[in-house]
Amino acid sequence: MSMHSVADAKNHLSRLIDRALNGEAVVITRHGHPVVEIKSIKTARRAAREADLAWLDSKRVKLRGQGDDAVATLLKMRDEDWH
Repeated sequence: MSMHSVADAKNHLSRLIDRALNGEAVVITRHGHPVVEIKSIKTARRAAREADLAWLDSKRVKLRGQGDDAVATLLKMRDEDWH
């Protein structure tokens, strides 16, 4: 992780963005205290998406009296021949 003052970030923003795109944690400080972190959107979105899917999977509810969860039941219903 690299830390940079607001003035340094202002003067070298393009370089700091490139570093963030390469996966480095870039932190901007104000009066010596960290206030902002620059992150790649691709990295942030992927991590959030994986965490969100894991959370949803952990909250999946089983239907009463059946071993399948709601998603599996809906998939079975979709794939059956409905007349």
